[in-house]
Amino acid sequence: QMWITDLQLIATDAPSGQKILNETLDIAEMLIKKNISYGDSALSPIRIFSQADNQEQIKIRIDDKINRIKNGSGFAGDNDIDDMIGYLILLKIAKANSN
Repeated sequence: QMWITDLQLIATDAPSGQKILNETLDIAEMLIKKNISYGDSALSPIRIFSQADNQEQIKIRIDDKINRIKNGSGFAGDNDIDDMIGYLILLKIAKANSN
């Protein structure tokens, strides 16, 4: 995993580089673990109730997270900011997959 070593070296040149790298890797770990648990439900929804495409469904989830953050009404144990970052990454993947 040479790229991790390269990123660590680059991170040393940035004032907050190591913190950025750590937070980013934490998000990647969360997304991978959720992908193991839930499969590709965000990128390939089963569409039983909603017929919206995967990008639109991800945008709805992002809207829900923004609303929770705005209203301060998250659930105990949830990390709405990390979840929102994760959904933005999934949206980026969904857009890349549609091209």
